[in-house]
Amino acid sequence: MPAHRLTIPYELAEMRLDAALAQLFVDHSRSRLKGWLDEGRVKLDGAIVPAKTKLIGGETLDTDFPGEQLQTDAKPEDIPLDVVFEDEQLLVINKPAGLVVHPGAGNRDGTLLNALLHHAPTLANVVRAGIVHRLDKDTSGVMMVAKTPEAQTKLIRQLASRSASREYLALVHGEVKRPGTIENSMGRHPKERTKMAVVVFNGKPAITHYKPREAFGGAAMKGKHYTLVECKLETGRTHQIRVHMSSFRHPLVGDATYGKRGDTLFYRQALHAWRLTLVHPGSGKTVRFAAPLASDMNILLKNLRRERDNVVDSDDDWEDDFDDGDVETIYVRE
Repeated sequence: MPAHRLTIPYELAEMRLDAALAQLFVDHSRSRLKGWLDEGRVKLDGAIVPAKTKLIGGETLDTDFPGEQLQTDAKPEDIPLDVVFEDEQLLVINKPAGLVVHPGAGNRDGTLLNALLHHAPTLANVVRAGIVHRLDKDTSGVMMVAKTPEAQTKLIRQLASRSASREYLALVHGEVKRPGTIENSMGRHPKERTKMAVVVFNGKPAITHYKPREAFGGAAMKGKHYTLVECKLETGRTHQIRVHMSSFRHPLVGDATYGKRGDTLFYRQALHAWRLTLVHPGSGKTVRFAAPLASDMNILLKNLRRERDNVVDSDDDWEDDFDDGDVETIYVRE
């Protein structure tokens, strides 16, 4: 039997096989995947086919990748983790703002990856210590981590097919009065290569659904307006919510890269990964995990409510109940 067997998602139809592999196995580099393609370690419907083969969706993909170890020299570090849920297949955490996910230039240690290696040493046998998606350093909230290679492949496939749902809460400048969808392709900024941007040519599809949850403004706020919006990702491009909301003329409060010049209301982008819905890689059940707002962002909202309402205190009533039938909801312990 092959090491991995899966069905090509129909969302990848018309894509070349080599490009699809890069989306399905994001834990491997493109050069590595190309090498395995050349070695015949990838079969489509039981046959070895060229890398340029166009997919139609629904094909059976068999891969026989060699045994692998973590491709990093990162060391375990005793960094506390706020664990939302954990079993043999899956680990879900509530990442604090300020924690870098992967080691890199200027952040060789003190990252989430270092913390994961200490928390669960067996993650050294899973590429990237089981990390299947990222949050920016200054974004807080819920993240999933695969504890086995098999679980990692299943979770990556869910992200590629858009069957895993990620919802965020963001505080933005201005008045957002009604729900909507931003569907603008994204890519590297043509002049500032460390930034992302909405691009017309050679961009990747990016779709963000948003709806307002709470408005801040009025006479007491001297003409200032802010809106707490819920954003649901249909795709997962780098900095997607930050770029899309900025292109919509509602940049995130505190965003030093894509936000308003001179914005000093908050010290980081006011963005929190709120809810994560996925099919559990072991049980096959649909589960939802939620993390309450980070304390600093919660304090920011409470202060805005006091200013808006001109009262000593005000309850945060934006969060509705979960009533999704058979979807099991698991809250982080408060």
